[in-house]
Amino acid sequence: MSKFISYLKTKSFRTNIIAAIATVVVIILAAFFSLRYYTKHGQGLNVPEVKGLAFTQAVSKLEALGLRYEVDSVFVMDSPPGIVIDQDPEANTFVKDNRTIYLTVNVAMAPNVKFPDIEFKPFRQAQALIESFGLKVGDTTYKSDQARDVVLEALFGGQPIKAGESMPKGSRIDLVLGDGKGNEEVDIPSLIGLTMDEAKFALKNGAMLTLGNVLYEGEITDTANAVIVKQDPFLTDSVTKVKIGTPVNITLSNKK
Repeated sequence: MSKFISYLKTKSFRTNIIAAIATVVVIILAAFFSLRYYTKHGQGLNVPEVKGLAFTQAVSKLEALGLRYEVDSVFVMDSPPGIVIDQDPEANTFVKDNRTIYLTVNVAMAPNVKFPDIEFKPFRQAQALIESFGLKVGDTTYKSDQARDVVLEALFGGQPIKAGESMPKGSRIDLVLGDGKGNEEVDIPSLIGLTMDEAKFALKNGAMLTLGNVLYEGEITDTANAVIVKQDPFLTDSVTKVKIGTPVNITLSNKK
């Protein structure tokens, strides 16, 4: 132990300690300045504003500054195609040279989406589902049914559409909803002697019934002036009421 203590007091030990400390300092300084050089500390540029520009203009602007880019695409109905609608990082963000800028570009054609299953779902739930698929709710009409504000049918371009069918994103979907009056009954109107147009008006506006099958009796020379000579159901002493929405079948004749 005494020999070790004596060695600590020698010039040789002090020389070795100083050399070791100097070596560590040199290594640390070399690593620090090398890292600064590699990362170009303090050097960089502000990201330009390319949102709202045409894609080709945005690319030219980025490449002129030595920035790279990657592209993703979406479809936004109300924006022109080929326009940059988003960028990351945002404009005026300080970045290093050769940084990748991520661009989101609006495409010209809407991608197709599959129509969700909304049949017999409440209107609010169906609306949320439709919008989550990138579609829009169009007109809503009501049909006699026991359920109120429940989707009975979905229409696209006037034609029924079922779950799983494809359509362009952003399409408008019309809905037929139940009015909750399926069990209510109305009086059977007498249509005998009316024209078909008069009968349609009476059924829809007066009785909330629908026109069923239309038959013809004899030779029909004037359809507009042909009158109803039979109807089913027919008002009798025993049958006076039917459910709302019941179809009424009629027979037309030119013989009044």
